[in-house]
Parts: sequence; structure tokens; C-alpha cells
Amino acid sequence: MTHEHQGGVRGWFAARRGVWSRLRFTSLRLRLVVVFGLVALTAAVSASGIAYWLNRESVLTRTQDAVLRDFEREMQNRAGALPERATQDELQRAAGQMATSSQRFTVLLVAVDPGGRTVYGSSGGLNGFSLQDVPKSLRDAVTERQKITSANTYPHHLYWQRTVDDDVPYLVAGTRVIGGGPTGYMLKSLEPEAKDLNSLAWSLGIATALALIGSALLAHAAATTVLKPVQRLGVAARRLGEGRLDTRLRVSGTDELADLSRTFNKAAEALEKRVADMAARDEASRRFVADMSHELRTPLTAITAVTEVLEEELEFEGGGIDPMIEPAVRLVVSETRRLNDLVENLMEVTRFDAGTARLVLDDVDVSDQITACIDARAWLDAVDLDAARGIHARIDPRRLDVIMANLIGNALKHGGSPVRVSVRECGDGGETGGGGTVVIEVRDHGPGIPEDVLPHVFDRFYKASASRPRSEGSGLGLSIALENAHIHGGEITAVNSPEGGAVFTLRLPRDVSAQGSTVRDGDPGDAGAEGDA
Repeated sequence: MTHEHQGGVRGWFAARRGVWSRLRFTSLRLRLVVVFGLVALTAAVSASGIAYWLNRESVLTRTQDAVLRDFEREMQNRAGALPERATQDELQRAAGQMATSSQRFTVLLVAVDPGGRTVYGSSGGLNGFSLQDVPKSLRDAVTERQKITSANTYPHHLYWQRTVDDDVPYLVAGTRVIGGGPTGYMLKSLEPEAKDLNSLAWSLGIATALALIGSALLAHAAATTVLKPVQRLGVAARRLGEGRLDTRLRVSGTDELADLSRTFNKAAEALEKRVADMAARDEASRRFVADMSHELRTPLTAITAVTEVLEEELEFEGGGIDPMIEPAVRLVVSETRRLNDLVENLMEVTRFDAGTARLVLDDVDVSDQITACIDARAWLDAVDLDAARGIHARIDPRRLDVIMANLIGNALKHGGSPVRVSVRECGDGGETGGGGTVVIEVRDHGPGIPEDVLPHVFDRFYKASASRPRSEGSGLGLSIALENAHIHGGEITAVNSPEGGAVFTLRLPRDVSAQGSTVRDGDPGDAGAEGDA
């Protein structure tokens, strides 16, 4: 057998074992029925086996004892009356008389005639029961003379043995007349008793089968009674998992399943209350952030206008800014800009949480869009763009700008220049859209992201270094970039390159409108952060 054929056979058996395993262990009802059936089968077979064995021994022992007593009596009465050296006719006549007893067995008498020859007399004729039909071990035991002792007063005893010939059981016995005389053998068919025992075995087998069927029906009924509440509990748990927190079970009875249903109802009630409280607190928190952001916008606008004037004064040579307070003015300008970015970020996060963020789609050249993003932030000298023109996609250009500004700004801040941005297309689709995916990779040449930080880079307000809580970023930029990718039906992943540095990969569908994302027409007024880690 080839290795390929052996592997195919092993695979076939493995598949069958897997199917059988699922059949055996998937259904609790089936397991209960099987267990009940095995218990009932074991009990029924044990009881039937014991009953059959007891009846068998009783029937055979009773028949055997009756036959042996009758044979022993006939040997004493008939064979004992014969002379020590009987003739064949005398043996034949005595054997025939012995066979007419109530037990109807076949008799064989063996003796030595007056001439010294061994003669035989059989009740079944010369072609009937013969000495060859007697097992040799039995003949040896019958003819062997026993030693006379205080415990053994007779030199010869009655011996018997059960044999089977052509599937018919027989009882064979033999003994010798005490004080000299013929040796007698008896053959008794036990076929009637065997038929009675076979009938008994069939009856016990039918009773076992009926007990097995009855136990299976009882097990099915018991399983239905037990599993119906469990099934209701499973359905209720699934509904609860689907968010239907008002799901409750109908409780009846005082057993363990009823206690389980009550416990489930209490847990569901507590969960519903807890979720309602959390939803209320979350809604209040979002409303607070939104209100705070809007309330901060008005004074922040005025502060921004003042800081712009101060910044112009700082840039104007010979301005009226006292050199002693110039560092403080620059700090105010920087922190005001940072506060303005933070407020815009919070408003953007609030829109995502409230589900009010919308896409304004347009057919754009991805390469031109990324080039515009880099040029608007004066990053041309720090970014190496590898993107062929002609890769078109139907996306929200403003949100793509927010994503790229955050990814490239994060790479410049933490990885240093040069930052390499590459664009490619995957999947099918034509030049102007259709199916497929646009893949944008942003790679820096820094030390990479620590392994313990990598799972949290897109978390809100997460900063890798706890010792620098007042870094330039707010910790919202990458999370906003990820949310913008998700609203497009895309994804952003972050890994460390084996050659060094971190690689952020953005995947966006080329036609967002085919993904079922939320789209609206109008002015893209949502704000976004840039370059924030």
C-alpha cells in the first residue's frame, strides 16, 4: 500500500471518528438515552444471565439426579440379579428390561461369559449404544478399583459425565455391580431439557429487549422533562446575549431547575439595571464632552485670535514684546494651539461615539490626495512617497487627509525622518474603482514600538511613556485615525518591521459606497486631528 493511499485511509477513518464523536457528544438527550439504555441493558442482561444459570442448573440437576437414581436402582435390581459370568442373551434381556424404566435411557451391559469372552448387551441393539460411545475417562474411572478405607466402603462407584454429540447434549453414566457382575453404562438424551432451556433463553432475551426499549422510552421522556427547562434557559441566554435584556424565564416548581431559572432572572434583572446605568452614565459623559467642547469653542476662538496677534508681534522685528516675557508669550501661543487641537479632537470623538459621523464621498486619486496632505503640512523633505498616479478610490477625501496626517505625523514624531509612504492596490477592479482594496503603508526608521505598547497604540489617551504626560500629543490622534478607517469599512494595523522601525498599514475599500457605510451629502464640517500619537 502506498503512503498516499495509507494517508487517504487514515484521513477517511479520522473523518468518520470525528462524525461519530459529534454524534456521541453533541446531544445531551442522546447521551441520557444511551446512559439509561446501558444501565437497563446491564441490569437486564445480569438478571437474565443469573436467572438462566439458576434455571439451567436446577433443570439439569433435577433430571440428572432422577436418571442416576433410576439407573443405580436398575443396576442393583436387574444387573445385580445376573450371574457373575452372564451370557450375551442374559445381558441383552437385562439391558432391555432396564431401559423400560421411567427415565427411558439406553443401557449397555458388559460382562465376561463362562467361556472367558467379553460380551455386550445393549437395549438399543447391536448397532445402538456401544462402548465406543462412552468417554475413555469415564470407562477408566468405572473399571478402576478403589481402595477400601473407613471413608470408602465400596471398591466401585457410580460416575457420570455430560457430553455433546451433533449439538445434542447427553448424560453418560457408568458403574459396576458390587461383589462381581457386569459393568453397566447408561446414555440419556438431554435434548428435551435443552429445548426447554433454549425457550427460556429466548424468553429472557425478549424480556431484555423489551426492558431496553422501555428504558429508552423512559429515558427519552425523562430527558424531555429535564432538558426542556434547559433548552428554555439556552434560548433565554442567547436572547440575552443578543441584547434583549428584558428576557425572563417562567418559573414553576421548587426543584433545582426552578432555582436555576430564578437565579437567571435575578442575574438578567441585575444586568439590565447595570447596563441601563452604564448607558445613562455613558450618555451623560458624551453629552458632557460635547457640551464642554462646544462651550470651550467660543472663548477659545477669542483666545486664538489674541494669540495670533501675539505671534505676529513675536515674528515682527522690533516689536513691542518685552524680551523678559517673550518665552511666556510663546508658551501661551503653543498651549493655545494645543488646546484648540484637543477640543477639535474631543468633538470628533463625540461624533463617533454618538454615531453622527458621516462620509462625504468623492472619486479621488489617492496619490494626489496624500501629496496634498504632505504638502499642506510642509513635510515634503521628511517624507518619501512611493505612489503611482492613477489609483482611484471613492472615499471621503477630508477623512483620508485626517488619517494620513495622523499616521505620518506620528511616524515623524516618534520614528524620525525619513518616513516612507507607499500605496498599492489589491484585489480586482478597474482603473476607476469597483472592487478591490487600497493599501497604504507608513514606515519610519525609528526604534519601533515596544511590544507591551503595541496592543494599545490605538487606545484613546494612551501614551507610551507615563513620565511624559504633557507631550505634544493628546493620545487621540491614532484612535481618531482608526475610527475614520472603520467608518470607511477599512482597518489600520501596526507592527514592527524586522529591518527596524514601525509600520502602520491602512486598508480601505476602493468603493466605500458598496460597503454599506453611512454617507451624506453636504459640507464636510467634521474636524480631525493631525500628527497626534
